[in-house]
Order: sequence, then structure tokens, then C-alpha cells
Amino acid sequence: MKPINEIEGRAIPFGLKNCDTDIIIPAHYLKTITRQGLGRGAFESIRAQPGNVFDDPEYAGANILIAGDNFGCGSSREHAAWALNDLGIDAVIAPSFSDIFSSNAFKNGILTVVLSQAAVDRLIEVAKTHRIAIDLEHQSVTTPFQDRFTFEIDAFRKDCLLNGLDEVGMTLARDVALAG
Repeated sequence: MKPINEIEGRAIPFGLKNCDTDIIIPAHYLKTITRQGLGRGAFESIRAQPGNVFDDPEYAGANILIAGDNFGCGSSREHAAWALNDLGIDAVIAPSFSDIFSSNAFKNGILTVVLSQAAVDRLIEVAKTHRIAIDLEHQSVTTPFQDRFTFEIDAFRKDCLLNGLDEVGMTLARDVALAG
């Protein structure tokens, strides 16, 4: 897992509330055991609609997703986090997340940032024309317009993300410490 400290870039101003894991990655993609290629199926039902934000060239290469309340609800499929990774998403900002999705995202190196609905609404507006920045170390999201929103994160998750440690990395680090 790659370390995360600062994430800056274009953000997809999605905003859909109650976006469940079946919307993130439909069930017919769950037959695979590989993580590669799932990005092409991510948000398939949304992408079928003309003018959707996921296929808008303005957001090509965006590494941040701004979502609505209760993002990632539904089933516990880890494929949702895999699809977001394959899509190039490093962070998702929303007013709330499903606990299971948030855990799967963390285990796959995706930062989930919980902000108030008012902050999310502001970021959606800014994202339509400008980049935003997330500073994990200082737990803040900023815009070029001097907006600054702070967020909370579990200290353990923060440390793991800052150091790029997934479960395998933590085990190997302990093994080295015990052998030394």
C-alpha cells in the first residue's frame, strides 16, 4: 500500500446520497478475484446516463470523489474499494460512510473523510472548476478559495495510511521487530 500524506487534484463532484456498493460496482463484476480492471465497471448504472460526471473529460484523472451521505451502504463487498482504487480514487469525502465500506476502503489504502453536509456542498461547488487538497497529517481539506475544513480520523488508521501499512505490512514490521 502506498503511503498517503497529501492528496491534491481534481475531485469528482458526485454527491449522491445512499450510494450503495451495487452502484459502486454491480454484482456481475464480483466473479473476479483480481483487483485490476474493476474501474471500467465502477458506477456502471450512473455511467449509462448521458452527461454523467464519471465520463466527463473535465474530471479525467480525478483522484478524489465527493459523495453524499451514507456512501458505501449495502453489501460488504470489498470489490467496491477495489473498483475505486482501479478508477484512481485515493480519497472519498462524504458526510457519512457505511462502517463496512469505510473499513474496506482503509484496508485498501483509500482515505475516507467525514465532513459536514455544508462542507461537502461547498466542496462539490469548488470541485466543478478547481482542485482541492487533503492533508492527512494535519487532518484538513482546503480549496484555492481559503476554505479549510478539519476532519477526525482514528489514530491507528491515520498512522497506517501515513506509513503505507496494510495488514501484511504491519505483520512484516512486527516480524522484523521481533527478530531484531
